[in-house]
Amino acid sequence: FIGSKAEDSDIEAFVGKYKKYIGQLSINGIEKPIMITEDLIREVAAKVLLAIKEGGKIYRRVETVKGRDNFVAEVSMDETDRPQSPVEMLFILAAIADEGIDARTIAPRFTGRFNKGVDYVGNVAQFEKEFNEDLAVIAFAVKEFGLAGNLKLSIHSGSDKFSIYGPISRAIKKFDAGLHLKTAGTTWLEEIIGL
Repeated sequence: FIGSKAEDSDIEAFVGKYKKYIGQLSINGIEKPIMITEDLIREVAAKVLLAIKEGGKIYRRVETVKGRDNFVAEVSMDETDRPQSPVEMLFILAAIADEGIDARTIAPRFTGRFNKGVDYVGNVAQFEKEFNEDLAVIAFAVKEFGLAGNLKLSIHSGSDKFSIYGPISRAIKKFDAGLHLKTAGTTWLEEIIGL
């Protein structure tokens, strides 16, 4: 549902709720203040609000069957055409909180390619910048929107990506953050294919 537009009334209600962030917003850990406009909030809502609402339906169904504390919910936004900016991530997290999803991990899209069975293909410095900014936004959103204090950033790497492990390690230490790294199963499968 990412990219499918929500109802105009839902988009406008979201914009109305978050107008207070319009202007420059400083987030600890992001070098420059981020600029937020009404149009930008509307654009983010149009792109992701329906997807998050659908995710909320799934979350509540699982919660009804399993019970609130008997599963770990991850919101995956990595199957998109481009990485989310810090401001997009901020409003994605706001929508997740609004939907009542008790997310424990979020998987955004990162710059570069995460092909199976090979190392990361892309600019490692750019990845590190995005990863740090995502952690900064998560820390801010946890406090601002009442999300779970143990909300982790998730990387769907497909296999071991040794070139980005150093930047990831530095970032999670800097932000005292948790991490969900989804990698091992595919590595084993790729080795079997190779044999």
